[in-house]
Amino acid sequence: MIRFASLAAVPVSLVIAGCAFAADQPALKGADAFGDWRADKPGVRRLIRPEDLPKPYVSKSASNSAGLADMPAGAKPQLPPGFSAELIASGIANPRVVRVAPNGDLFVADSDANQVRIYRLAKGGAKPVENGIFAGNLNQPYGIAFYPPGNDPQWVYVANSDSVVRYAYRKGDLKASGDPETIVDNIPSNHHWTRDIVFSPDGKTLFLSVGSGSNVAEDMDKEPDDGIEAWARSKPLGATWGPEDGRADVLAFDPDGKNGRIVATGLRNCSGMTVQPATGALWCVVNERDALGDNVPSEYATTVREGAFYGWPWYYIGNNEDPRHKGERPDLAGKATIPDVLIQAHSAPLGIAFYDRNLPTGSGFPADYKGDAFVALHGSWNRGNRTGYKVVRLLFKDGKPTGEYEDFITGFVVSKGEVWGRPVGVAVASDGALIVTEDGNGTIWRVTYDGDRS
Repeated sequence: MIRFASLAAVPVSLVIAGCAFAADQPALKGADAFGDWRADKPGVRRLIRPEDLPKPYVSKSASNSAGLADMPAGAKPQLPPGFSAELIASGIANPRVVRVAPNGDLFVADSDANQVRIYRLAKGGAKPVENGIFAGNLNQPYGIAFYPPGNDPQWVYVANSDSVVRYAYRKGDLKASGDPETIVDNIPSNHHWTRDIVFSPDGKTLFLSVGSGSNVAEDMDKEPDDGIEAWARSKPLGATWGPEDGRADVLAFDPDGKNGRIVATGLRNCSGMTVQPATGALWCVVNERDALGDNVPSEYATTVREGAFYGWPWYYIGNNEDPRHKGERPDLAGKATIPDVLIQAHSAPLGIAFYDRNLPTGSGFPADYKGDAFVALHGSWNRGNRTGYKVVRLLFKDGKPTGEYEDFITGFVVSKGEVWGRPVGVAVASDGALIVTEDGNGTIWRVTYDGDRS
């Protein structure tokens, strides 16, 4: 059961949902965008551009993990005016990815408990009328996907740290009826272990993200056995070797796990993936490297382009060379794809979901949210003053990102040294509510809008 702390030492702003903040304020730019948790509140916008990034080592690399506090009694996430949050569940070991089945059931990866949980909510509310364990005996499950896409899936796919398995499924099943079938195996699982999965809109391709096995390929030999030139000729642009072979990549497979291939490289740790409904494009959010300073390099959200190289470990955010690999890959200079939306360094983005449901008139979020995306920021450890610990909204116009992002849910930080919540998963429910998981106190929240939708 969740533990609650006294409110006596907690700032009042922490526990009030729906506080009034200025809307449509100008985005913070340049150095002003590199704030920390003290400046966070719903409505604050940031625009970070590649040219804004400081040089490496301008600030010292900090080891500054947050202490975990009990959830204050009565605390709720802090939200923009007109929004409110209700608690769905608490006391979960490690709630991570949340995905919504076509019938509205919530599937939640409880990674430390090695199981996938399921919640069926009362209509229009946050109270579960049914809940249980859909599947257990897994290995750090994370990504969840339904196949085929649409209203009548026949399988639930689950990404373990070292494999992808699937369970036979019929709409409304609260428990897996049979043993798992292994679809992809032998995935390297050390270091970054969060494996997300998503299907292409036509159901023909299963995408799988595999993070790196290190911070910046410290254990990778300077050159592959046959030399860099031979390697580069035979492999995708920016492919790594040795202990990093097949890592820091987004991979693709047929639904049965066959015909595996590399889609894109240089994505240090793509911990969350989704498909943009308006365009069918694959998106991922990436945790970039550590130990170059407080504000470098930016984390990011980006479309995953076929054949693209995103820089890791030799370059970052375009043609910025990592000083720890200086001069090693001049052949890759100028070839790294610049991501679409830059997010403050060390924020640790883990989940992404587009708000693009077709909802009945008078329900869901205001109209200007349609087509935007939500990203869960788990929070920093490698920064002098902490950042993250919130859910942000990526702004889009005509299906394209503007580059700006806006604080949407804050209030998880208790003090300079402690937090009670670390957001991980985001998903849009069938009724338009936003579902959010956080693994600091093991809670799941349902966020709704009750104000003017015009």
